[in-house]
Amino acid sequence: MIGIISALGASFSWTYACFLWRQQTRYFSSIHVNVIKNIIAFIIFLPIIFTFDFISNFKYVCILLLSGIIGIAIGDSLYITALKKIGTRKTLTVEATSPIIASLLGSFMLNEVLQLKVWIGVLIVTISLIGIASQNVDENNNFKFNSINQKGFFFAFLSVFCAVVAAALSRIVLLNSSLNPFQTTEIRLLGSVLALLLSVNLNLIRSIKELPPANKIRLFYATFLGTNLGILLQQNVFQSLPIGLGWTLLSTSPAISLLFARAEGEKVNWKSIVLTGTTILGVSIVFI
Repeated sequence: MIGIISALGASFSWTYACFLWRQQTRYFSSIHVNVIKNIIAFIIFLPIIFTFDFISNFKYVCILLLSGIIGIAIGDSLYITALKKIGTRKTLTVEATSPIIASLLGSFMLNEVLQLKVWIGVLIVTISLIGIASQNVDENNNFKFNSINQKGFFFAFLSVFCAVVAAALSRIVLLNSSLNPFQTTEIRLLGSVLALLLSVNLNLIRSIKELPPANKIRLFYATFLGTNLGILLQQNVFQSLPIGLGWTLLSTSPAISLLFARAEGEKVNWKSIVLTGTTILGVSIVFI
């Protein structure tokens, strides 16, 4: 039950944070948004870095640093780029492929065997989210898929792959070491910060200083919600549930993102609503 609650909580916090982060792309590049949020998140959890022994956990620390580089530094930068190009809801719905990818990686890397009903539920979720992802409606209700959307979906797919690989690495550590979700979260953030430090420059520092106070507050809030709380809850999911099951729950973000679609000027048609319903059905089958 803890894993289920953590997954749904992570899904909501990440979705809302994505909505806020996309607003910041008016002031910063995607990589700079990622740099700022990860440095802030690392500082917030900084005391945790002193609660474990780096030497005795050296192998697992290295795996988590790699997980942070792949999933947070690279994956999140691609994700935020996709947010800027195709919006919150469409970016989140590209996670349609993540349950299948996560289930396959779980079987390959962790020898996790899933029941037939789980695969059925995962397949329903995947098909439903792909359907939502294809919804791109203009004023005349015509399907539209231009070059900007193509690039946005490519970045989103690539970011999902990075996230799932990073999740598998995190689960390996959580299953085989004494490190807890708080500690693994901070080590992953450290890896992302080290990888992204090369992106820090005077222009970034100047842009932060010139940012309106209200936007600074929103950026801090989005970071705490989406990075600190979001990754912490994800780590709980990876510790409690097989990767395939956990990611199926984490992929419910599109249903939540419909709440923000109107604020971003997108239409929510009946097909999206029906497909969101089948997404929920698929998730329900998994846990019947």
